[in-house]
Amino acid sequence: MSVRHTLRARRGAAAAMVVALALAVGGCGSDSKDGKSGSASSGPQSKAASGGSQQSGTSAPKTEPTVKLAEATGQGGILLTINSVARDTGGFVTVTGQLRNPGSENFVDTSGWVGTEKDVLASGDSVAGATLVDKVGKKRYYVLRDTGGKCLCTMGIVGVKAGQTVPFFAQFPAPPAGTKDVDFQLPTFPTMTVPVSG
Repeated sequence: MSVRHTLRARRGAAAAMVVALALAVGGCGSDSKDGKSGSASSGPQSKAASGGSQQSGTSAPKTEPTVKLAEATGQGGILLTINSVARDTGGFVTVTGQLRNPGSENFVDTSGWVGTEKDVLASGDSVAGATLVDKVGKKRYYVLRDTGGKCLCTMGIVGVKAGQTVPFFAQFPAPPAGTKDVDFQLPTFPTMTVPVSG
């Protein structure tokens, strides 16, 4: 008899738990009947948030156009733009810019940008042939390389399609702190004098 009472008590407890869960779920569902459920309220809020972000995007101040420190046209009409030449705390200078093909034909001959130095050939299609020249200090700086011989620069530039803009970077040892301007050289492009920031 005690076994029967125990089984009945357990079944009753299990039934009570099922009822409690059903009420809890039903309580959440009752909010949805009033249109106040979490998903219903999050819908208008997310719409308002996205609308707000769209409005803030239009009312926010426009970002400044990319700074152009220098520009030059090279082989195939490719336009090279230097946007930044900045000293970093690690004792190097990072040059960032863009390679743009304003023409109507794809440009595929990027092999000259790698340079002819044997140490940079491991970088493949890249801008590893770039150099910085400190005319005052009379010193040329080459692109830094990792332990595998690959450049600390943009790699994998196999071409620039018509109308395409390809961003690039290259890192060099930093010239002395007193050096304010350097000449940036990338094979097939004219030399460009650019200021060093930082």
